[in-house]
Amino acid sequence: MEYNISELLNKGGRIHFVGIGGSGMFPIVQILHAQGYEISGSDVNEGSIIDMERKMGIQVFMGHDAKNVEGASMLVVTAALFSDNPEVLRANELGIPVIARADMFGYFTRLYKDSLCISGTHGKTTTTCLLTSIMIKAGKDPSALIGGKLPLIHGYGLVGNSDHFVCEACEFKDTFLHLSPAYSIILNIDDDHLDYFGTLENAKLSFLKFANNASQSVVANIDDANTVSALSTCKTPVIYFGESDQADYRISNIKLYDKAFYQFSITHNGDQLGTFKLSIPGKHNVWNAAAAIVTAFEVGCDSSSIQEGISSFTGAGRRFEFLGTFDGVTVADDYAHHPTEIAATLDAAQNMGYNRVIAVFQPFTYSRTYLLMDEFVEALKKADILVMTEIMGSREKNTYNVYTADLAAKIPGSVWFNTFDEVVDHVKSIAKEGDLVITLGCGDIYKAAHMMLQ
Repeated sequence: MEYNISELLNKGGRIHFVGIGGSGMFPIVQILHAQGYEISGSDVNEGSIIDMERKMGIQVFMGHDAKNVEGASMLVVTAALFSDNPEVLRANELGIPVIARADMFGYFTRLYKDSLCISGTHGKTTTTCLLTSIMIKAGKDPSALIGGKLPLIHGYGLVGNSDHFVCEACEFKDTFLHLSPAYSIILNIDDDHLDYFGTLENAKLSFLKFANNASQSVVANIDDANTVSALSTCKTPVIYFGESDQADYRISNIKLYDKAFYQFSITHNGDQLGTFKLSIPGKHNVWNAAAAIVTAFEVGCDSSSIQEGISSFTGAGRRFEFLGTFDGVTVADDYAHHPTEIAATLDAAQNMGYNRVIAVFQPFTYSRTYLLMDEFVEALKKADILVMTEIMGSREKNTYNVYTADLAAKIPGSVWFNTFDEVVDHVKSIAKEGDLVITLGCGDIYKAAHMMLQ
């Protein structure tokens, strides 16, 4: 059943979030809370986001129970829910409107004249943080919805007072097709979420639809072959960035200035727009930053604010986030959960001057692990030492009959454990002064990193 979200919000009452601890839910919670709405929620795992929500005064129930929704005026639910969720079933019995997170998100994009929606298989959170930082430095007073914590705003969501709304646009289950972008930004297209799309070609078709939904322009990476192929029949004007001579905004002079940190230049119609220095590691972030820079230029940000926004950004939460040290060992955490992301993160880590890189990986979803098994093997081999946990199934059941042991059997010297306690004990027994330990995955593996430091 379709609802008028504006009318529902105008009625007030308590909004209950099912899956309130998710990184995609939290910025919506932050924005609605900042606007004065009463919020409650439920989830199945404690975590840093739930800790922040409780500090905001939000009641969070641990576990999904039908009684949690009684008295609520509406439910907001995540796409990862199973259809037999007791809270959703009870809401249906009581006639409480159930709104998909994607629809609530789409409603937000229609509140703003300039919704800048950043898509791509990899790099969405980093690019959204970069563009938000630039817009703030340029005095554009944006609103934002981010899938990771931006230190500059101390949160995942921001309520501004302008027509600019910067947000991530996730392709999972075609969530981004619910949005109404002014600018559709496409960083790259890779073979992920194949449990939903089935094939890479189907994923490309969805990205094309997302591009055609833009009312103003598409900003896209010309150096990514899948993106160029997907946009070959795009009806919306496309602004390309990249190293290619055919790019509208051309990246050049890419070079290291400090270990794994890069600088580069961008020209537009023959005019030099500036040299930009990254304070986040890895060559892959040159293209993420370029996407933010091009979009910022297109919406009227000045060059000096863009340079400041780029250089001052030192990373989002869980994106190569340095957490601390123990016994001379550096501990970092990264959200990388796809082989392409893991390879990029480990390449950057290997260039940072540590004695050894110890990767602690938590595979996320059975389908991704099964369908990309060989790609995971090649990416994870980039670590000097590999420690793994069992697969976090999340929204899935293990119909693939796949286990971390299958990965470990293909990677000589790797080990895996069932519990974080075992992982932490093992890592602390082998790590030496000068090593980097980096936890990898989009589940709750960050908890193991914090346990090491305790």
